[in-house]
Amino acid sequence: MTSRKEARRERHVRLRKKLSGTTQRPRLCVRRSLHHIYALIVDDSKGHTLASVSTVDKSFASSLGSKTNAAAAQAVGTAIAGKAKEAGISEVVFDRGGYKYHGRVRALADAAREAGLSF
Repeated sequence: MTSRKEARRERHVRLRKKLSGTTQRPRLCVRRSLHHIYALIVDDSKGHTLASVSTVDKSFASSLGSKTNAAAAQAVGTAIAGKAKEAGISEVVFDRGGYKYHGRVRALADAAREAGLSF
């Protein structure tokens, strides 16, 4: 029997075999925990993180009420799209990290799309 954590890790590894970020179209990577959600834009060809936002950031988290709900994920999605536009990025590849496209992950993705990112 595998634990939920191991099963998610296996799904993530299987997904990453097919998914890679390039300079023209970097990868939007999502990581969530029980208390926080993280979003990173990564150029895998160079191995660089181009932008990152999370509910852990002191300046960003102070404006949020709760850091664990879909509203916080929407705020992170909007913020990562803003940072991407500042860096000149308009298209990304979405990496859900082995999580279901549901709840907070979906809220983050929808908010990033509404803010101007295409994937």
